[in-house]
Amino acid sequence: MSFPVALQLYSVRDAMAEDFAGTIKKVKEMGYDGVEFAGLFEQKPADIKALLAEVGLTPISAHVAYDELAADPEKVIADYAEIGCKYIAIPYAVEERRPGAELFDDTVEGIRKFAQIGKKYGITFLYHNHDFEFKKVGDVYGLDLLYSTLSADELQTELDTCWVNVGGEEPAAYVEKYSGRAPVVHLKDFYMSGKGKPAKLYQLIGIDDGAQDAEEEESFGFRPCGYGVQNFPAILEACKKADTSWVVVEQDQPSLGKTPVECAQMSIDYIKEINK
Repeated sequence: MSFPVALQLYSVRDAMAEDFAGTIKKVKEMGYDGVEFAGLFEQKPADIKALLAEVGLTPISAHVAYDELAADPEKVIADYAEIGCKYIAIPYAVEERRPGAELFDDTVEGIRKFAQIGKKYGITFLYHNHDFEFKKVGDVYGLDLLYSTLSADELQTELDTCWVNVGGEEPAAYVEKYSGRAPVVHLKDFYMSGKGKPAKLYQLIGIDDGAQDAEEEESFGFRPCGYGVQNFPAILEACKKADTSWVVVEQDQPSLGKTPVECAQMSIDYIKEINK
């Protein structure tokens, strides 16, 4: 089997801000089958739905911060349901909400509430990991604690294969571990030198860990799929075993002297070659 491939629009966020409709059309022209949102750029859900139908792209899912959901869960969920999304992914948890932290129980109850509302709209909730969920809480990873605390009916996975790898685990094996609970998998490539990962990786998700110096920037970098260290044939094979429905390309920052749009094109060209 081959998988439909979506683009996480965060990858081309600057282009989206400059020309929402034009960038959506470009994503289709590149060869993607669907999109995953990271904000709506002040566009109305009905207009987005109409544009996607016109272009021929499927709205798969959206990354929505926990606090945004908590502020008005009914409206947020209803908006993405109107667009046609089947999933909403919480893109990360701030430190105090992570497994083992003081607000973890509150986070769990919040997700349960979101999931209940989501059911009314036909939306399933996912969690998108980084590497910091691979810190142990007792004898288990925080990520595994999250998924053992909440049922598959309440929360499913959106495993980010880059961050699984950076966290010290084998991405394909981790996808298989969550077979039946991994409907959407993130395909993300990276380069990391023998110096290991830099300490400062999270500015892009609003965590102020300071600026990377030049040496750190050289030790780690995001890459288009197929241009880094990831074994994507193995990951796609694991997705087949896990009954995954969609794979999503994401590249947090452009690299190799290319623009974000050029990187997205390189990724889909590579994935098409191996996604058979």
